[in-house]
Amino acid sequence: MSRRTGKPSYLLARPDNRRRLVAVGVGLVAAAVLLGGGIGYGVGRPDATEASIADMRRAETERDVQQIADLTALARQTRDQLSPILTALRPDGPAPDPAQARQWQQTMRTVAEPFANPPSGSTATNVARGGLRSAVDQAAVAVDAYALAAESPAANRKALTDIAVRQATLAATTWSVAATQLDQINIDAGHGHQHVYLDTGQDGGAFTPDHAPEGTGG
Repeated sequence: MSRRTGKPSYLLARPDNRRRLVAVGVGLVAAAVLLGGGIGYGVGRPDATEASIADMRRAETERDVQQIADLTALARQTRDQLSPILTALRPDGPAPDPAQARQWQQTMRTVAEPFANPPSGSTATNVARGGLRSAVDQAAVAVDAYALAAESPAANRKALTDIAVRQATLAATTWSVAATQLDQINIDAGHGHQHVYLDTGQDGGAFTPDHAPEGTGG
């Protein structure tokens, strides 16, 4: 009997290795694209810590801009209350009067109150606020010296009044330094020049405002 034999090896269907290699190559390229895209997204995206820091800095900037505006408004109000007192406390001013002294002391208590519990701000803003508060404190000492002169015997009155006048001059000078700082932080914050200086008619080495128009330069 004749025996069936298989096909010769050259007639057998061979697996298409080229197609397999192409398919594997496409798969590897796709995986690389997906992996590369994921790495790029992970590297380029800010992490939670960086985003939180950026949010904090943004909030601090906004807070300080508002604090500068509030401080400037307070400085204007304080200046309007303080100027008449420091203007009256001059070498050729009126003789000390007990009733006037009591009235000024009450005014100084009112003026000092908003500075009692200052908010925390940037260093530049804190310097301006601290300078204004120091000027208010010195003005309060001048008024107390004036009140003491008003209640003292005539022999001591002039010496005490002179001390009150000197202290008032120092208060005005300190205010001028703080006002210059206040002007600068307003410019830095974008509010432009804000000139909140005292006009007491006394020099004493005080800083004076520049000639830039109000609100410009921010």
